[in-house]
Amino acid sequence: MGSAAELVAAVVMMLAFPCLMLAALVPSVPAFAAAAAVTYLADHYLHHRGSYLVNRLSKVRAGLSIRFLIRQLLLILLLARLSLADNLIYYGAIACFIAFYGLQAPHGALTTLIRNRRRMPVATRNIDLASRVRIPDAPPRALMHRAAEKMLHLDLAAVVGILVAAALDSAVIGFVGIGATVLLGILYVLALVPYVRGRRTPPNAEKVLEAVDSWLSDYRPETVLYFSGSKDSAYQVNMWLETMEQLDTRPLIILRERVILSNLAPTTVPVICVPGGVHLMNLDLSTVRVALYAANVGKNIHLLRVPTMKHVFIGHGDSDKIASVNPYSKVYDEVWTAGRAGRDRYAIADVGVRDDDIVEVGRPQLAPIEGARGEAADGHRPTVLYAPTWEGWDDNPGNTSILLAGENIVKRLVAADPAVRVLYKPHPFTGTRSAQAKAAHQRITALIEKATAERAADPRYTADTAAQERAAAELTRIEARLAELTDGAGGGDEAETSRDGLVDVARHEEAARLRTEWNTAYWRSFPDWEHRVITGPQPRLYDCFNVSDAMVSDISSVVSDFIASGKPYAVTDSAGLGAEEFKRQNTAVRAAVILSNDAAGLDELLAAVRAPESDPLAAERGELKRYLLGPDEPKSIDQFNSAVGRLARKAETRNLGQESRTAVGGPDVEPADALPAQAASVTGETEGAGAG
Repeated sequence: MGSAAELVAAVVMMLAFPCLMLAALVPSVPAFAAAAAVTYLADHYLHHRGSYLVNRLSKVRAGLSIRFLIRQLLLILLLARLSLADNLIYYGAIACFIAFYGLQAPHGALTTLIRNRRRMPVATRNIDLASRVRIPDAPPRALMHRAAEKMLHLDLAAVVGILVAAALDSAVIGFVGIGATVLLGILYVLALVPYVRGRRTPPNAEKVLEAVDSWLSDYRPETVLYFSGSKDSAYQVNMWLETMEQLDTRPLIILRERVILSNLAPTTVPVICVPGGVHLMNLDLSTVRVALYAANVGKNIHLLRVPTMKHVFIGHGDSDKIASVNPYSKVYDEVWTAGRAGRDRYAIADVGVRDDDIVEVGRPQLAPIEGARGEAADGHRPTVLYAPTWEGWDDNPGNTSILLAGENIVKRLVAADPAVRVLYKPHPFTGTRSAQAKAAHQRITALIEKATAERAADPRYTADTAAQERAAAELTRIEARLAELTDGAGGGDEAETSRDGLVDVARHEEAARLRTEWNTAYWRSFPDWEHRVITGPQPRLYDCFNVSDAMVSDISSVVSDFIASGKPYAVTDSAGLGAEEFKRQNTAVRAAVILSNDAAGLDELLAAVRAPESDPLAAERGELKRYLLGPDEPKSIDQFNSAVGRLARKAETRNLGQESRTAVGGPDVEPADALPAQAASVTGETEGAGAG
């Protein structure tokens, strides 16, 4: 529904239209002008905010152009009720609005044609297209951004002029407004014409694809990360970007949806977005030896059909969820898991994935997670992170601890003696589906804010104000510089961003360094005893891990990731399965303190934090970490690189064997160019997709 302000704006706008009709019937020029102003302002606000409600209005026959048409018809009615039907301004208004709507057709056709022509068959990042194909600048943003809204709002001059003419009983100013509206409409249409002809139009699809193939021939990619998914799944590919940057082989990222490209995090790795299956299958990927897949989706078939590379499922997380043992995984040459646990999951599930095809490579993404400090330092006040997951799509009580246990957990933590600091970082989706979860989140937030205020008033808790002010100033400086580094990023349309999408490595590295500095300054900007509610993207979850001594969470990938730290953790059995059954069903909680909904077991967790040397679960956590994530040495990224290199050699051996067999010849051997390696017709795509 959008925000409360957007809902109010939509309601006010829709109520203003009956007021317009009433003002026209009375008739009252001031009342009509006031109601019209409300509709204009509310409409502009909703479009400026990109409100979801704007799209919903079009579904109930109250779309943008309809709203403008109704306002204009009611203005004609006002003139008639003012006995101006025989006045020239009446006929001028009718002629103006007819001509104005006549201009909507060429305007809409031109904007649509420009967008379609500038939509690339292949969109790219970090690829030098500018030296290979001419891509002209995009039309000015002022012409194309929210173009339909801007065109329709040109009627404002005519509406104001006609209303003033009606109020003053003078047609002159009315015709001035009418002339301004028609003239501006004509100029807007004429301004778009140059962008559909001549050198201002991008090259055709064939030339763009030739340029991409030329770049591929020069770059010679060896390892591809392939991804397809919805807008909300971009995190699944983003989590692998840093790993791809650290590969020993030449990496390439292939995406299938434009929306994923627009949500891709900054990276130095070359990226190609190929929405069309035929275009993908005709790209020259002959040098690629290893293809990595982060999700099991139907569009994988367009690359899986290439025999000259080895195909590997790497997934986007290692957990006990059903998705981790999808039978679709049989189609890959290998399945890579973090540790022994992944191998055992496939064996237990018995979905046809052979044990010989499973390789344990660790989790390179977990490298930023730091281990425990060791023995507690004198004067150190422990920090406990409460990071519950969201309520999910159903009302299963085991989805999240927020509903039944959240308040109990926080109450016990803020009242702990000796004292601890509480960090509360809920899942970003918390409360989006369930009103009860939203209310529980708000109550937890209120508890933490109250406890923080009480500590601030307690003389036992002191603060280094000067140090905090210096840290706050440092945060301001860093944020300003980060804004400079990202200024202009993502500007232009698809063609322009593909042409100019070469990353500035120095700026990219500076931004990464500044984010690390921001994180350090953030934790120094408030006292180490201050409880904190963290709901935004910064600081990141792993940053919260690193400043925490323990964590309380639910069954989710958060727990699996936190295990990499080796620190004590607790998991809430919100569904009341009982500790033994809960551990049997969930591998990641086998070394956890199991909490019931009353959170009584928190004392055991806090004891482990305060006296690490006598922590009864320390050895079990170490064993579980190795089981889930593999050994600490060699490092996971080294294991990953070794696995890529080994499989690339295997692919090369296979390809050389095929060449040898083709060279020898025989009745059952087809020429090399007949292999379905890199070329496909539309028919070929249909058959391949159907076979999948």
